[in-house]
Amino acid sequence: MIAPSILSADFARLAEEAAAVSGADWLHVDVMDAHFVPNLTIGLPVVKSLLRATDIPLDCHLMIEDPDRWAIGYAEAGAYNVTVHAEAAADPVQLAKNLRAAGAKAGLSLKPGTPIEPYVDVLKHYDTLLVMSVEPGFGGQKFMADVLDKARTARRLVDTGHLRLVVEIDGGINADTIEQAAEAGVDCFVAGSAVYDATDPGQAVARLRAQAAQASPAR
Repeated sequence: MIAPSILSADFARLAEEAAAVSGADWLHVDVMDAHFVPNLTIGLPVVKSLLRATDIPLDCHLMIEDPDRWAIGYAEAGAYNVTVHAEAAADPVQLAKNLRAAGAKAGLSLKPGTPIEPYVDVLKHYDTLLVMSVEPGFGGQKFMADVLDKARTARRLVDTGHLRLVVEIDGGINADTIEQAAEAGVDCFVAGSAVYDATDPGQAVARLRAQAAQASPAR
């Protein structure tokens, strides 16, 4: 699965930028509050507008403080998947239940330095694990390959039936790194500049999907 990140899109033309990747599986939306991360992007009003402009399921990644309070609004608005950070959630299990009750899939994200092991039981309540392969906050950063151990651990837990979720990765994913992530067992790849800096974003999505499919171990 390929989830183009609109963080690399033209914010003045979001409807057109979404249409340019109509073949994508999800559309990744980075919500940042300038508190949890040192950057400020968009919030719920823009997400609501984007939901009216595209049929691609929205994958909302909330890099915000107090997601227990704010995340539910994105689910209620119609986002397909709402991901919160383990480092910010006060009660991640209850938050997952609330997101699902509001109609969304629930995602849990881990920063590069956050281990997966303390969250294995928590992840039983989630539909998506988002492994950050850069420090959250800004696009265009270099891929951190050492986080792939987390993806491998998650893949083993899924394959053995301990977890039932999509393993997603975000940060520095492009033609040079996507195969490493696919080999580690990642299911969904967030790609920003690798898609939106391309002459044809739609073709870029197709090429990345083909690369990932070729490198993914048979399951």
